[in-house]
Amino acid sequence: MALKDGYGNSITTNNQEARDHYEHGVQVFLGAEYGATQAFAASVAADPEFALGYAGLARALMMEGRMPEAKDAIFRAQALANPSDDREQSHVAAFVFLLDGKPQQARRTIKDHVVDHPRDAMAAQLCTNVFGLIGFSGEVGREAELLAYTEALLPHYKGDWWMMSMHALSLCETGQIAASQTLMEKSLAINPRNANGAHFRAHAQYEVGEITAGRRYLSGWMEQYDKRAVLHGHLSWHVALWALHDGDEEAMWGTVNNSIRPGSTDSLPINTLTDTAAILYRAEMAGIKVAPKRWKELSEYASRYFPETGQSFADIHAALCHAMAGNGERLANIAENAKGFAGDLVRPIAKGWGEIARENWSEALESFLEVMATTERLGGSRAQRDLIELAYVNVLMKLGRKEEAHRTLKLRRPVLIKSTPVTGMC
Repeated sequence: MALKDGYGNSITTNNQEARDHYEHGVQVFLGAEYGATQAFAASVAADPEFALGYAGLARALMMEGRMPEAKDAIFRAQALANPSDDREQSHVAAFVFLLDGKPQQARRTIKDHVVDHPRDAMAAQLCTNVFGLIGFSGEVGREAELLAYTEALLPHYKGDWWMMSMHALSLCETGQIAASQTLMEKSLAINPRNANGAHFRAHAQYEVGEITAGRRYLSGWMEQYDKRAVLHGHLSWHVALWALHDGDEEAMWGTVNNSIRPGSTDSLPINTLTDTAAILYRAEMAGIKVAPKRWKELSEYASRYFPETGQSFADIHAALCHAMAGNGERLANIAENAKGFAGDLVRPIAKGWGEIARENWSEALESFLEVMATTERLGGSRAQRDLIELAYVNVLMKLGRKEEAHRTLKLRRPVLIKSTPVTGMC
């Protein structure tokens, strides 16, 4: 009898040990826990001919930033994939596209794949989340597309904690906060150690302004979360952000220094860069002094890990670091040459950061006005894109346009009105 994975999909291994390690890897990966790489490696050690085991290993290695090893693993999966197994072929093909730097082809492959194989979770997850292939498409309406994607899959995953958490985030990012919180609580009741669930619960609490409750919940939840896990640094960013909103500067800096900044975390470079840049500038807007050496350190980090443009969400944060550090050459490269899924938005934002660093507030306003209508194209969550929202409001404040700043925030991000971390707003 053919073996199946935990979602009922037939798999091309007859080795029970390989199957069990693979299934463990899937569950650990979907919960953003630490240990998926080790589980998938054990799976292919038990059966060196197991194509999906190598595909899972490639994905786990990718999430650890180990790209050469990930590519080796996916090439091995491609060579082993059963030519008569449609699911295995398209599953592996999507990862090949992804690791070959072809996200649009990967996205199309996955969206076609899940029509016939909706419960292939390791393939389906590529298009979930704000950091997935839909989230980073750079297209207008990508939040609605993400909602439609998870909504279509949800009926195929009855009682499944992972899909509940994915759809809950889609609901949250489209403003359906109450529905999101209800579904997330169901997910966490089934698997309380689902880091994606804890993460997305934090997003929902942020969206309704639950600063104290959110900070208490997430800080407590993270006491048992492995610091080597992929979301540890980013969840720490949420904790630090709440500390900032709560006026607890000491706690904010403690979290930044111990769990967010370069050298303190095992997060992917994109998270280390964007989370650190965001908390530093949001602290500055709140009137907290940020040492110049922090910006210089982060500018150097951005130059090392993102020397070329192309990942638009990373690029806007790299530009901020270069601007604040006075790295004019790097900033100019982004402002003039930014490519990628939202490169047309990155360029004016980069120019705006430069004007902000020089305190040319009128020019900064002109640059930010070019992008405010379509910031969702940049990627990331609403909470992350609040960096742009608050920077725009801060520029208005610097120009003495306080009434307009209040009106803008009330219309665009009303949740921030009561605890606006911008000097002079409250």
